Amino acid sequence: MLNFIKNFRNDEDGAVTVDFVVLTAAIVVLGLAVGSAVSTGATNLANDIRQDLNAQCSGGSCS
Repeated sequence: MLNFIKNFRNDEDGAVTVDFVVLTAAIVVLGLAVGSAVSTGATNLANDIRQDLNAQCSGGSCS
């Protein structure tokens, strides 16, 4: 039994796969976080532009 535990501890098969899965998951999470931040910022900027355009056109000079 002790020999089995030593072999199990020293076995490195599959370690690259686990590293790849963890790295891929981290990249996906980072991409979602960046996408959410950019989306929120773009929405806020679009709302600011809309408000400025409405303020400029409120005098009746826009068609």
